Amino acid sequence: MSSVTALVIEDEADIRKLLSMAINRMGIDCHVAANLEEARHLLADARYQVCLTDMKLPDGNGVDFVRYIQSVQPDLPVAVVSAHGNMEAAVEAMKNGAFDFVSKPVDIHLLRKLITTAIATHATAANDARTQPHSSVPATHGGTPITHGRAGTHALVGDSPPIQNLRKMILKLARSNAPVWITGESGTGKELIARLIHTNSARAAAPFVPINCGAIPSELMESELFGHKKGSFTGAMQDHDGLFLQAEGGTLFLDEVAELPLHMQVKLLRVIQEKSLRRVGDTQEQITDVRILSASHKDLSAEVEAGRFRHDLYYRLNVITLTAPSLASRASDLPQLIRHFLNNMTNGTHQASITLDDAARTALNQYAFPGNVRELENILERALAMTEGNTIRVEDLGPLNITSTNHLLPDDLQKTHRHDSPSNGAVHTQSPNRDINKETIVATLEHTRWNRKQAAEQLGMTYRQLRYRIQQLGIISSDKSD
Repeated sequence: MSSVTALVIEDEADIRKLLSMAINRMGIDCHVAANLEEARHLLADARYQVCLTDMKLPDGNGVDFVRYIQSVQPDLPVAVVSAHGNMEAAVEAMKNGAFDFVSKPVDIHLLRKLITTAIATHATAANDARTQPHSSVPATHGGTPITHGRAGTHALVGDSPPIQNLRKMILKLARSNAPVWITGESGTGKELIARLIHTNSARAAAPFVPINCGAIPSELMESELFGHKKGSFTGAMQDHDGLFLQAEGGTLFLDEVAELPLHMQVKLLRVIQEKSLRRVGDTQEQITDVRILSASHKDLSAEVEAGRFRHDLYYRLNVITLTAPSLASRASDLPQLIRHFLNNMTNGTHQASITLDDAARTALNQYAFPGNVRELENILERALAMTEGNTIRVEDLGPLNITSTNHLLPDDLQKTHRHDSPSNGAVHTQSPNRDINKETIVATLEHTRWNRKQAAEQLGMTYRQLRYRIQQLGIISSDKSD
């Protein structure tokens, strides 16, 4: 007898028999129930690895029964069978914990893919329960998270309550096939969260394909997403599998999904609902087994109200909402994040351990980080390039970005240093200052005949600082001497 057993709950005898036969042909034992009462008795007597339940049954509905199953067999993946076009009921079921849905008339190939993924998800959950410690939050040692078992969310640095809650949610959502919309401020790591959901799921061995919806030209978007046949348009020299087919069996991450034009929103909605697509120029539909994760820094509900985003697609993508915490809400993680980024930046460079002096740490601790973790990483990368020795000082941190009027440094450190022009014509500054403008740097380089070492001395900068500023400002040398 197979070690895998499925439960099918369906009141129509013909459909019940069809589902049972299809599952048996996969080498899986199948128990059937014609109503919820029979199903409750079966659940009390046996353990199952996958369950299929109709939405409408003589003695109740599938949505309520999904919640019941979670109370008796919490790790059991439940897929609901809904009438064709009744997406509202399917979405409601997934909001209440259903693993996925399949529409009537049931496509056998699609059903087999769903069953296979559900069983793998159940096995993953069971393995995690055996290998992880009693605490559901990975421990840390020296600022580096320690993971237990295959499902560790090792790329999340920190132990703050928001990060602990995020780890729990990632592991929970990894056991589902429901679409997840990841929201949060720019720079909070929404793609990282999507990738962790994927790598902790039963789809981990299949591709994770991220797409920046705002970076694809509108006229190429359909071909890029769904593929095309050779000769379907000018320049289509060969068949092309779009990103959906490239992610087959895995996860498709639609970043900045609010940037999709309306005509593509219609096509995307159809693919999500029908779980099949048609390449540009093709006459045949192809079944697709892809989990959809999406993200946007925009408020999608506001976009819907403004008429820029379809309500039905929003409803379909926003089955489960996961919010990426801002860095300000997890300020206690800052020391670990700093250590993590500096270690990564110096790894393999044979550079001694980099530290921050007290003033630099104080400045970082007092800053609100509107750009979140991405901004912190950029600040540290710039500081590492600008610092002398192995200690980052407060002046090495510099302005946060060239467009911001809100600087990181205290007011007395942000004041523009006075530039003097001594009698010999050289341009000097009283102390190192990365706010020295382009014209001053170019004038000094020309005065020294583009000898960067001499120019750095006259500007009061290190050679490395000057080289970084030249690169940052796009200054082109007219003389290669150094």
